[in-house]
Amino acid sequence: MFKNAYIPYGGYYTTPFCKWMGSLANANSIELGAATSKRWFAARDIDPTLIDYLYLGVSVGQKSIFYGAPWAAAMMGAGQAPGQNITQACATATTAVFNAALAVDSGSFDTTYCLLADRPSNGPHTIWPNPNGPGGEVIAENWNMDNIAADPATGKDMLTTAENVAREHGFSREQADELTLRRYEQYAEALANERAFQKRYMFPVEVAVSRKETKLVEADEGVTATSAEGLAKLRCVQPDGIHTYGAQTHPADANAGILVTTRERAVELSRDPQMAVQVVAYGHARTKPAHMPMAPATSVKRALDRAGLTIDQIKTIKNHTPFIANDLHLSRALGLDAYSFNNYGTSLVYGHPQAPTLARLLIEAIEETALKGGGYALVTGCAAGDSAAALIVKVG
Repeated sequence: MFKNAYIPYGGYYTTPFCKWMGSLANANSIELGAATSKRWFAARDIDPTLIDYLYLGVSVGQKSIFYGAPWAAAMMGAGQAPGQNITQACATATTAVFNAALAVDSGSFDTTYCLLADRPSNGPHTIWPNPNGPGGEVIAENWNMDNIAADPATGKDMLTTAENVAREHGFSREQADELTLRRYEQYAEALANERAFQKRYMFPVEVAVSRKETKLVEADEGVTATSAEGLAKLRCVQPDGIHTYGAQTHPADANAGILVTTRERAVELSRDPQMAVQVVAYGHARTKPAHMPMAPATSVKRALDRAGLTIDQIKTIKNHTPFIANDLHLSRALGLDAYSFNNYGTSLVYGHPQAPTLARLLIEAIEETALKGGGYALVTGCAAGDSAAALIVKVG
């Protein structure tokens, strides 16, 4: 459990999530993330040179990722800051915040910054020379398609892990469609009053259209309208499964930033000095092979144990939902009402850009908890390799 690791209230942003091959498809995610962070720091009148260390979360490689965090720090105006890259697929953000909190809590750094930036669109194709291959054929990998299609440890694709969990726990197509529709209804609440909830934390992203023209993307791009009738008409992707394309997420591009610092510095940087956000505990887990959606529940239990809390003491819960089986399992394993968490939507609805995914869930959880008057917020989500991470923060 952490004692002195804080996120300034309002000391974070996320850009809109943009659909695969949409507005952000041609921008280097590290360059775009650094440029967006620089604009955000300026908008908040925060000097980026106060950053002691940068944690760059990137799961989909980009040109010049070899330089990674120090390069990003230089571009965003924190040129003296060293840093490191963190890669853990969807759990990258929670793990980055965990590492930042460890460093601050130990006294190693005063102020750290987590920049989460990914672009699955136009993902890289890597080749390695293989002189011993037939005819000198190279070894090749598509970073997105190949890794979604098969975990090299099990040979199973990610959808199969969700269907394995659905079969083991007896979840039905009807349950899947009903809960999927609920998630879209919750997301609609974030759009009410001209997106009042989203405007609490969402920062527009500026992207080049040509060498002379840029455009500002201010809202999520690519969310599909959904209805009970529409979901019912969709076929399951696997013949014996429960997941249609409506009951699983879609790739997206985005970036997000989160400051992690001491209590004293957090008060200085906070949008509301009375609203403290303390990083409390982190939990991690790996479940049995090819059952990825089961891992978050175990990671939550470990985080709760480390914090000395029970699930009924948590006011806000956000779960990464690449497949609706993730939410069905979490609710059953923890004894939760599946309709009671993931308010204002989840990645099932607005997309899955890898590293920024859980950053947005964490930011939304903080803002939702603040609206509720404070309390504990829990964010969890699965990641590649049948793993998961959970983070608990105390708001107020």
